[in-house]
Amino acid sequence: MEPITAVVLGAGSRGEIYAGYALRHPEELKIVAVAEPRPDRLKQLADAHGIAPENRFSSWEDLLARPKMADAAFICTLDDMHAAPALKALEKGYHILLEKPMSNTEEECRAIEAAARKADRVMAVCHVLRYTPFYRTIKALVDAGEIGEVCAAAQIENVGYWHQAHSFVRGNWRSSRETSPMLLQKSCHDMDILLWLVGKDCRRVSSFGSLRHFSADNAPAGAPERCLDGCPHSETCPYYAPKIYLTGKTDWPVDVLTTDLTESGIRRALEEGPYGRCVYRCDNDVVDRQVVNLEFEGGAVASFVMTAFTADFSRQLKLLGTAGQIQADMGTKEIILHRFGEEVRQIPLLDDGEKSGHGGGDYGLVRDFLTVVREGGESRSSARASLQSHLICFAAERARLSHTVEELRL
Repeated sequence: MEPITAVVLGAGSRGEIYAGYALRHPEELKIVAVAEPRPDRLKQLADAHGIAPENRFSSWEDLLARPKMADAAFICTLDDMHAAPALKALEKGYHILLEKPMSNTEEECRAIEAAARKADRVMAVCHVLRYTPFYRTIKALVDAGEIGEVCAAAQIENVGYWHQAHSFVRGNWRSSRETSPMLLQKSCHDMDILLWLVGKDCRRVSSFGSLRHFSADNAPAGAPERCLDGCPHSETCPYYAPKIYLTGKTDWPVDVLTTDLTESGIRRALEEGPYGRCVYRCDNDVVDRQVVNLEFEGGAVASFVMTAFTADFSRQLKLLGTAGQIQADMGTKEIILHRFGEEVRQIPLLDDGEKSGHGGGDYGLVRDFLTVVREGGESRSSARASLQSHLICFAAERARLSHTVEELRL
């Protein structure tokens, strides 16, 4: 069996992770070209995969200007740079693995879904939670009728205080103007999972939330622009950058800062780059907590809470049906089934799968994508399946800003 070949557009954290599947399974996947504007990131990924110099590009435009080079394209650019390369790659005949969100505009999301349908190419949107043993186990229980008809659902996404600071205050996704609103970037996963588990279309959306804490108004007295500029609160501030990044570890999130993972390299990144800034003196504008309420066709309802203000770093779910309930915690991998009138049962995961990020979902996604490319069919997280979760996020953002209930336009 010959491996599926792929090009990678965007050699950041997500591109590196998905391409990394080829290093573990060279018999299934081979990365043959990469496009990335940052020379150090370009070299790091290209060297890891032995990519020839002529197949290293500083922009996705240059790569896609060439005749089709592979079976598939992994599109892992920033949120506002997904649509153009996705549409161009489909035009070229590539199968597409597209990082979520599909786009940061509703119009482009609809255009991508329509283009994927017309091109008759496999497109998998990176809604990795569908591929985790955790959520697959819950979905199997629901589909088997263990709790009857789903009537209500409640999910909490515990972003985590330090993760909020890393990605959404200091990091790439801090600005809704530059990338996308917080709900779309971080929690379209959750809208997708709720849709998948309830199994009905969403009809109405309301939402509340704002940026409450990470602003100059809340900066402690004397806090400098950068943590390493002699901050007087270094001992007490949980967001003091060295506490997060100078810990002796060099995996995520530290490897996002720099390719020089020596202590001096990391310290230099904190002194010069965005991740060393005081969290109260950044240019962030995305919300730091938000609640979304959903009403589905047939009357089922769901609530979702995303919050930075927690030490937890996991998702927690409660599904309530006509015949029972499921209570689950992704962090502990605990799934509790209580059918009404019966003993409570702890349900084992279907399988742990191969260890990877997002509870095994990252590599589960890539494996499924390669299987569908090779054997035919539609991805579990196709553009068609993924579009509605994005529409919910756009509707929720409109509802949040206008304090209204939004009717979902499918």
